[in-house]
Amino acid sequence: MAAKLEGDAVAVLGPSGSGKTSLLEVVAGLRRRVAGRVVVDGDVFVDSGSGKFLEPERRRVGYVPQDSLLFPHLDAAGNVRFGLKKGAGEKTFAEAVSILEIAPLLSRYPATLSGGERQRVALARALATEPRLLLLDEPLAAVDVELKERILPYLLRVRDEKKIPFFYVTHNAGEAALLAREALLLQDGRVRDAGPVHEVLRPAALSSADPETSFENVFAGVLELDPASGTTAYLRTSEGARYLVLRPDRAAEGGRAVFGVSPDDVLVSTKALEPSSVSARNVFAGEVMGLEPIGADTLARILAGGAEWRAKLTGAAVADLDLSAGKAVWLAVKTHAFRRLR
Repeated sequence: MAAKLEGDAVAVLGPSGSGKTSLLEVVAGLRRRVAGRVVVDGDVFVDSGSGKFLEPERRRVGYVPQDSLLFPHLDAAGNVRFGLKKGAGEKTFAEAVSILEIAPLLSRYPATLSGGERQRVALARALATEPRLLLLDEPLAAVDVELKERILPYLLRVRDEKKIPFFYVTHNAGEAALLAREALLLQDGRVRDAGPVHEVLRPAALSSADPETSFENVFAGVLELDPASGTTAYLRTSEGARYLVLRPDRAAEGGRAVFGVSPDDVLVSTKALEPSSVSARNVFAGEVMGLEPIGADTLARILAGGAEWRAKLTGAAVADLDLSAGKAVWLAVKTHAFRRLR
């Protein structure tokens, strides 16, 4: 199946071994033996039929692999400067440093950086090349579990401020829905599906193709500290939604933030709920958009609180609540269920 993609951000999903990394390497020019054709903005990168192959250095593609591959003998500043195009000045360097917020890291060497910090430096180095296209191979895979450093907000800044299109490999449908306009689903080295994210990221199709796929609810917005509480804050999204979240320990000020909520932590009721009658502080009226099986369970898509939520339910719960598309429901989400991704 051939795929024509026109979005500024494309999520690439599929099970391990399906060809996700291979696809990025083909686009980057790291694989010469390719059967097929790749065209970007009208430029033919490779065409096995005619023998056309554009050298990697002429493609203007930035590639950030899973393990970042920073030069260990260079500090962070040296790594970013290494990516500067010939003739590029301090402005390009400063922009990459500012967008990825790595100024405090510039004098440090890769061995002293956390996984998330290394990925931010690697992304800054890629930006310094002034690429026409970014290739990001599971950039969150190398993140430290303890520090919980994530780079999702920085990718949003790259998309929205630098206007650089990118391919983003992930197993997380929530991240894909947040970042991408289009999605590509691979299986056994072939394109199984391609198109708008809401069409490709259907739980039933994704889970059958890739059992590793997760369906976390992911929300990006601005953090507004609650003056009446030292433990909570509000996350206000660009769509106007407002969620009460657990205030991060390091949040001395508000600012851009991304939070995730597991579908297991979203409670569904067919009876009207009032915040004063339940312990959960986030209570929204909603409507069921669809139900899709995932193994023995069901993933309900529910429009509520200014966004589409996913709630994981047992078959018995779906039957007892008599859920179906179009049914009015209420959602309840605890403040503690919002886990800060960055």
